[in-house]
This record gives sequence, structure tokens and C-alpha cells, in this order.
Amino acid sequence: MNGVRFNHLLGLEGMSREAITEILDSAEAFLEVLERPIPKVPSLRGVTIANLFFEPSTRTRISFELAEKRLSADVTNFSSSNSSLVKGETMLDTARNIEAMKVDVVVIRHFAQGAPHFLADRISASIINAGDGAHEHPTQALLDMLTLKHQIGALDGLKVLILGDIAHSRVARSNIWGLRTLGASVKVCGPLALMPREVEEMGVEITHDLNEALAWCDVVNVLRLQLERQQEGLIPSLRDYQRSFGLTRKRLEMAGGDKVIMHPGPMNRGVEIDSDVADGSGSVILRQVTYGVAVRMAVLYLISGGERIIE
Repeated sequence: MNGVRFNHLLGLEGMSREAITEILDSAEAFLEVLERPIPKVPSLRGVTIANLFFEPSTRTRISFELAEKRLSADVTNFSSSNSSLVKGETMLDTARNIEAMKVDVVVIRHFAQGAPHFLADRISASIINAGDGAHEHPTQALLDMLTLKHQIGALDGLKVLILGDIAHSRVARSNIWGLRTLGASVKVCGPLALMPREVEEMGVEITHDLNEALAWCDVVNVLRLQLERQQEGLIPSLRDYQRSFGLTRKRLEMAGGDKVIMHPGPMNRGVEIDSDVADGSGSVILRQVTYGVAVRMAVLYLISGGERIIE
């Protein structure tokens, strides 16, 4: 450990290179823990963690739960569908009640942008953002960067293409902030209707030509096309989207050279990505899932003080 202190993890915007590197280095140590016959350490014994998920999640919620249990923390899970929220209680009331139960860390996913920041300003527990609206998803970006470090090495100078529904993607935003901080170049590609106006201000290039983008990049991070957006009329049809922006084997071959293929999941196979690409030799999609547990262990460990030896 090099001494960076973390009170919360609310997002990667503004986070220093040193802090991101500290998390990734710590995650490396936890990858080794996960390979042991008994993949568990007592690092967070006595620490109580509450998982507050105000919108549906499978991968992120399970990944955090596994990380917490691998660290020997005491864990309680909260779901808005069976809580007092349906009876009119506010999120702040819920959080204060959880804090009154002496919870040390709150992991929160919420449909409203800024919800983790709202809690961090009002309760004493440490807050970890597990996704807030279309704003940020910092642990997903961190696990993506750890995956690339293992697959390629240093991120300095790496050319990363983020492909798909940029406008509604918290994954895209966190990846842009994190990758650029570590020295990578980022280009985004997708339909004009799914491209936010502010993305160019984040220091990335924009293109609507997938073939040109593939010829440029080393890595393709394919975003899920949020099918509810199609119902809003933002794209003509799923077939039209697939024809222009779907990642296919033929397109990759035309671009020449091997690409690292990533996807945060869940995938719409045959829409934003074909199965032979998702399951092909360049895909690191399942590796992302494995590294996600290690990254979340590292974040939990550092936020909780990082003082106990990994044994």
C-alpha cells in the first residue's frame, strides 16, 4: 500500500492516477486470494456492510456480495421492492435507519444520478457507488482496467473504442475518466441519437463509422443496447442498429489484426455483439466477471481502512 486514503468511492471523475493505481494494485493481491483452495481472508471481520439496491441488478450485486463474504464482513442486503420505500419512506430515512444499526459501509445502486453523493453528504458510513442513473459505475470501469492490464500490460498509449449506447451508459462515463487518467486514448462510436452532447468535452473522439473506429483501436468495449431506448424511437429498429453498429466477425476481419473484446453484460447477442465474437478467442468477457470480485474486494478493503494484513 502506498498510503492513499479512501473515504468513499463515488466515481472516477477527478480521481488521481495514484488512487486508481492503488486500487488496481490491491486487486492484484486479492486475485491471488481468489485462487486459493479456501478463497477467504479475515480482513474485514467485524465490519458491517449494507447493500442497497434501488434498481434491479444481478452481476454487480452478486459480485459485491461475494467480495464482502470473501473478506469475512457481516453483510445485509436491502431491496427496494420489499422495503418500507413502497410505503412512502424516503431513501434518506432508509439510510439513516441503516446507519442507526451501526453499518460501516453502504454499497448503493440507484436509478437517480447523484444518489451516492447525496448519502455521502448526510450519513457517516462510507459509500460505494454501484451505479447511479446514467452517471457513473466506477467499479465496473476499474475491473475493465484490471482486465486490460492483465491482457495487454500498461494502459499508456492504448487505443480503446467504446461502442454503443453512450448516452445512457454509466459504464462509458466511468471508463472514459479512468482510462484517460491512466494514459489511454478513447474513442466513442454509436448512433447520433445515442451520443450525449457533453461526451466530447470529456476528451474523447466521436465517430459514427464503425469500420473506421475498428481500424483505429486495440480494444473494443461493447455496451449493451438498452432495448427500452428502442421503444422510445431513438433508433429505427434493432435490425438497423445491428446493421450499422453490431460487432460481427466479418467487421473485425475487415479491420485487420486482433482486438480485445469486452462487454459489461448482460449481452444482447445478435444485436450489439454476435455470439462468435462474444465467445471468440479475443473475448475477455468472462475474465471481467472474475476480476470484478477482486476489484470490489480491493475497494471494500481500502475504504474500510486497509490496515489488516491479507493473510
